[in-house]
Amino acid sequence: MDTATTLTRPWLRFYDPGVPHTLTYPQIIVPSFLDETAARFGDRPAAVFFGARLSYRTLQTLVDRFAAGLIQLGIRPGDRVSLHLPNCPQFLIAYYGTLKTGAIVVPFNPLYTERELEHQLVDSGAEVAIALDLLYPRLAAVRPKTHVRAIVVTPINAHFPPLLRWLYPLKAYREGHVVRIPRDVPTFRTLLETSPTPRGISVDPDQPAALLYTGGTTGIPKGAVLTHRNLVCNIYQSRAWFPQLQPGRDVVVGILPFFHSYGMTSVMNLAVSNGLETVLIPRFQIDTLLQAIAKYRPQLLPGVPTIYTAIVSHPRVTHYDLGSIRACVSGAAPLPTDVQARFETLTGGRLVEGYGQTEASPVTHANPLEGTRKTGSIGIPFPDTDARIVDDTGEVALPPGQVGELTVRGPQVMQGYWHQPEETAQALRGGWLFTGDMAKMDEDGFFYIVDRKKDLIITGGLNVYPREVDEVLYAHPAVLEAAVVGIPDPYKGEVVKAFVVLRDGHHATADDLIAHCKRQLAPHKVPKRVEFRRELPKSMVGKILRRALVEPR
Repeated sequence: MDTATTLTRPWLRFYDPGVPHTLTYPQIIVPSFLDETAARFGDRPAAVFFGARLSYRTLQTLVDRFAAGLIQLGIRPGDRVSLHLPNCPQFLIAYYGTLKTGAIVVPFNPLYTERELEHQLVDSGAEVAIALDLLYPRLAAVRPKTHVRAIVVTPINAHFPPLLRWLYPLKAYREGHVVRIPRDVPTFRTLLETSPTPRGISVDPDQPAALLYTGGTTGIPKGAVLTHRNLVCNIYQSRAWFPQLQPGRDVVVGILPFFHSYGMTSVMNLAVSNGLETVLIPRFQIDTLLQAIAKYRPQLLPGVPTIYTAIVSHPRVTHYDLGSIRACVSGAAPLPTDVQARFETLTGGRLVEGYGQTEASPVTHANPLEGTRKTGSIGIPFPDTDARIVDDTGEVALPPGQVGELTVRGPQVMQGYWHQPEETAQALRGGWLFTGDMAKMDEDGFFYIVDRKKDLIITGGLNVYPREVDEVLYAHPAVLEAAVVGIPDPYKGEVVKAFVVLRDGHHATADDLIAHCKRQLAPHKVPKRVEFRRELPKSMVGKILRRALVEPR
């Protein structure tokens, strides 16, 4: 029997008043939100960055100029443009400007090492990279191995010195060394000086808009292809979940990185579609965040458990006025109950848990913001989103209370993985996205994540794929065997721990291996602890058993 026909959707009766069960989605592309908002709230601040405000009308003008500049660089519909920027005005301009050309945005974590940059640049086939000039040396080093033909740099101006502390792996630049950029390298400002084209590019909503890299549950990062329609639908779904939003008036904190699907949709695109003012914070620092909340009086604070934990644990948190906050949705990792309760007492706002995956643009579930919510639950499916729990075959839907794999379907689900037909066939089956997460549903239609089907580690809301870290450890000459796992951490939820067997006659300390990983991996992927063993537990066929590593010995 086709299980789709038996879906009852018990969760619908728990929707908040004003949240529709189904929505009508316009045939538009993502930048259309900016054009509509600029026409409606032109003088309204779109963003504030270290005290400087940027209006929606000015943002629209800069986006149109940037798009024209990209076209002069030879960018055409379907080309890929990589972004190597933190949360800053340049990210907004480059993101929407790229999409207006019909090109595909490929966001990168600015802290990626050369090895990580090379893989995703080669795989995506990106032709133009937009980056802070601090990152130019890294990009220039890998460029000969990629298809990148132009690196557009944006210099560090008066707003950027705080980023030097954020980009701490670049020690030489932090100490004041100058990044020398060749004269023929195009600059962000040059593109902004381009006259906008009188006629815009016609872009089909079903064309890819973003290529977001995720390891899913299998390890090697692969690009989830999200169309304009996918993103537009998830924006509309997210807007519907916040019926209390006041367009053109409310303020949202942009602490979640925009290069991540969660920040991209739940902060940046949600804000632009509603005419909200976004407080841009390029890196999470608790004092900076608390000061921003007290100064700019935001109503929305989307985040991850690490952020809320830091707020409630701050020794002087009561010295800050956090009473403006009305609604927060926490994602990416389980939200501790005590953190939820303490945060709501401090702010008077509502903090609920949600769920999503990059492959779904990314949000699929959330607890209601006003009505019934269930502790420990990721909530209920968004409008027009179905979810079910299936058995090991993936074909039989399980009844409430039974644990199986969570599968979802809806208009926000990706088209597939970039040039990965086999991986796509595994993830998308019969119209359903197989999430790789083990979960259960109760009688009311609330879903609970029980475990991850594979070994994905989530630390501070960011994904770490064990296989990638393993390979870096194996590259050390003293390492014979290695495996990493996630271990509980009261602040980040999980941190990476490495188990290592050294080669006979070789010596290495934990500090040696951590330093080795720091040269090859972004900070959140680097093991925080290393345990040496004589051997690692293995299955009958010789596969290292990660779960056995964290079991009591």
